[in-house]
Amino acid sequence: MADPKGFLKVTERELPPRRPVPVRIMDWKEVYEPGDSAVIRRQAGRCMDCGIPFCHQGCPLGNLIPEWNDLTWRGEGRAASERLHATNNFPEFTGRLCPAPCESSCVLGINQPAVTIKQIEVSISDEAFGNGWIEPEPPGRLTGKTVAVVGSGPAGLAAAQQLTRAGHTVAVFERDDRIGGLLRYGIPDFKMEKKHLETRLRQMQDEGTRFRAGVEIGKDIAWDDLRARYDAVVVATGSTVPRELPIPGRDLAGVHFAMEYLVESNHAVAGDSVANQITAEGKHVVVIGGGDTGADCIGTAHRHGALSVTNLAIGKRPPGERPEHQPWPMAPLVFEIASAHEEGGERSYLASTVEFLGNSAGEVRALRVAETEFVDGRRVPKSGTEREIPADLVLIAMGFTGPERALLEDQLGAQFSDRGAIRREDDYQTTAPGVFVAGDAGRGQSLIVWAIAEGRAVASSVDAFLMGETDLPSPVKPSDIAIGLQPA
Repeated sequence: MADPKGFLKVTERELPPRRPVPVRIMDWKEVYEPGDSAVIRRQAGRCMDCGIPFCHQGCPLGNLIPEWNDLTWRGEGRAASERLHATNNFPEFTGRLCPAPCESSCVLGINQPAVTIKQIEVSISDEAFGNGWIEPEPPGRLTGKTVAVVGSGPAGLAAAQQLTRAGHTVAVFERDDRIGGLLRYGIPDFKMEKKHLETRLRQMQDEGTRFRAGVEIGKDIAWDDLRARYDAVVVATGSTVPRELPIPGRDLAGVHFAMEYLVESNHAVAGDSVANQITAEGKHVVVIGGGDTGADCIGTAHRHGALSVTNLAIGKRPPGERPEHQPWPMAPLVFEIASAHEEGGERSYLASTVEFLGNSAGEVRALRVAETEFVDGRRVPKSGTEREIPADLVLIAMGFTGPERALLEDQLGAQFSDRGAIRREDDYQTTAPGVFVAGDAGRGQSLIVWAIAEGRAVASSVDAFLMGETDLPSPVKPSDIAIGLQPA
């Protein structure tokens, strides 16, 4: 499997360099330079014949990682792409956006830096698209059955592609003006340029998937009407309700949820006219929340020309290396420096925001912040440690609590879990017959690989519901919890 002595001859990870900070913050292009094919093959050759490839366990999709590593090392790019696409509909997305739990599970990672699985994955995908190897796969016959997929993020798109290829007539409904969901308007172009999304959507259209943008189910079309028109419905609306920060001054002008800011910025980058756009230009920016969404806000603020950027996290700074209570092959919580953090700004941990302070015009001017202390397992502001941080723009990036409930409850009779997700059975079906749910809407806020895995799995369940049996793969059930991959 790959080079039998590769992990002995090459002991270091090699990744493509990021473009210089002064250059990349002047545009919205991806931060990484193109990968060197010789480096990619050398890194693929480090993959071990480890007997039990734990990278499979780390990946919810069950990607055949050792197989396409071997094919990459041998220079068989087309075959590597076929093995990659056997389990993953969109490796060009995951290779750019996934946090790579497979690398945390890499057996080589026990005593060496793990194989650069994520970089190899995206290089395989880019080579395949560049050489025209990715072609439409329309069904050989139509079943006469119809499916509506509500939501066009990674879960909805994966379900739609699988069901279309199975021969069903599939329509994807999206309330935004363009298809793509979070991939379109939640992810900045410096992490994934939209040309990759457009290329994949063209393939899906050529296969027969129908896209209906600018249609909000529940308002433009009632949920009951949708159920009457289609033989099955897949809810893949995501987890879109942001977690609130209910403290004094929350209603001041200049305090926004992260997605309000990112969506408007992505519209502007796409060439749209955005009236009264939220911008960081010439402002002191504070981002509350230390996750990926917060990092996206930081990188966007740099490109807008912020005067300063401060990132606040309520918890402790994670350790620099894998902690003892998160042993291999778990996905550890460790301190990471994303491309946005390289670009400037300050990161502050154990910082609890106590109050937003405003000026006479009702605009935010500062935050009152205190040191976090732990009392009976709760994180609370420590009295006497308060300080002020100047702020003209505050972005709340504290995660999401679930899908928007009102219309789903009123029109569909959907039931929700204690965590705010839509209740479902192991076949992904809700309490409404013929209505299925996949991705963050049913799982809670999680990873892109879980979204695609659930999209593939719900397609299998829908196909079995419509036809009595299915040949589609079903990688995961809602009750499956992989080690170290519990949703956030």
